[in-house]
Amino acid sequence: QVQLAESGGGLVQAGGSLRLSCAASGRTFYTYAMGWFQQAPGKEREFVAAISWSGGTTGYAESVKGRFTISRDNAKNMVYLQMNSLKPEDTAVYYCAAVLDYSGNYYTRGAEYDYWGQGTQVTVSS
Repeated sequence: QVQLAESGGGLVQAGGSLRLSCAASGRTFYTYAMGWFQQAPGKEREFVAAISWSGGTTGYAESVKGRFTISRDNAKNMVYLQMNSLKPEDTAVYYCAAVLDYSGNYYTRGAEYDYWGQGTQVTVSS
């Protein structure tokens, strides 16, 4: 089992940057594929980015390609989401998620993940 805790959210102006962090508990973090999702008020939770256990493969939603970068540090049990060129429509609560997977895949559907953090608020002002 793994527990997840996000941090790094806040208020930023359009065009600015934020780096979200997700700290994971457990000795076997390296066996989990990880993902980031966002949920805006009144909307469904949506996929943002995902990364395989090794960091060798990544995937992004079309809306964030070229602006966001997901990465991980298995030695530190951390996964990150670097968000650049932020837009007001990026405003949401961002969640970190984990699924046990050693195949090298990443996952884009929320239903595929077993563990979730509490979320961190990102607000982008225009």
